[in-house]
Amino acid sequence: MKIYLGIEAFEGVDNPVVTVGTFDGVHRGHQKIIERMKTIARKTNGQTVLVTFYPHPRLVIHPDSSSLKFINTQKKKLALLEKTGVEHLIIIPFTREFSKTTSTGFIRQYVVDKIHAKYLIIGYDHHFGRNRLGDFSILYDLGKELGFEVERVPAQNVNNINVSSTKIRKALEEGKVAKANQLLGYEYSITGTVVKGERIGRKIGFPTSNIELEDKYKLITARGVYACRVEYNGNIYKGMGNIGVRPTIDHGEQAIEVHIFGFNQEIYGEEITIYFVERIRDEIKFGNLELLRQQLLKDREKVNEILED
Repeated sequence: MKIYLGIEAFEGVDNPVVTVGTFDGVHRGHQKIIERMKTIARKTNGQTVLVTFYPHPRLVIHPDSSSLKFINTQKKKLALLEKTGVEHLIIIPFTREFSKTTSTGFIRQYVVDKIHAKYLIIGYDHHFGRNRLGDFSILYDLGKELGFEVERVPAQNVNNINVSSTKIRKALEEGKVAKANQLLGYEYSITGTVVKGERIGRKIGFPTSNIELEDKYKLITARGVYACRVEYNGNIYKGMGNIGVRPTIDHGEQAIEVHIFGFNQEIYGEEITIYFVERIRDEIKFGNLELLRQQLLKDREKVNEILED
């Protein structure tokens, strides 16, 4: 995948098959759009071009909102897009000035004049341009006028749910990671650097790796205990993750930690990725550490059962 930082860096390709969006999650709906682009590109001897924006438009339009969280970091989004097989990725810097671009102005100036799109593929609920006023009917009319074809990919349905980034974010906020994973088409994950904790878990036979995030806008799933997989140094391990304030020891601040099964290395300062499979219970305050240890033994059994399926 070739990445262009800004529309001016784009060098042009033959018969571009284009899509535009923020692609938070790169979920099953996004994946279907990209698969359709690839099919058309093969038939027309063209190439796939995906246009996205950075930073996310909401961060520019609503900079003071404390509730803005996203499924993927920019780094993770780019990795997921590359995995789909998209050939060209244009990242347009999203600024206050750019946000004033009208829907028709964007199509004329970027999609037609700069990219020379032959096909434009969009999702079922796609809106774009200033105040998100652009929609399929506007695109269809513009396509007739400016000489490109428009195709709308229908909603992808998983267990009677139309897949969308909004629904995935809601599922994660509620701790329903198994549901979110079904809609994503892969396991939701958190990547961070291992930092020193208070080593309480070590005292009761459950040492944990505490991680610190680089991106403050990364959406963290709800508090609780989770069956996880952990990636470190190219290897995958079973794990039991916890998100919360660790009430038994009155920690107070939210932490993200994971007990990695059969693992006893010191990895402070190194990066790990936690893949969340299923939430097994709420975070609970126990009367003492021994009661916590007994619960963790039960939790580990349940996690092993889940990860063996």
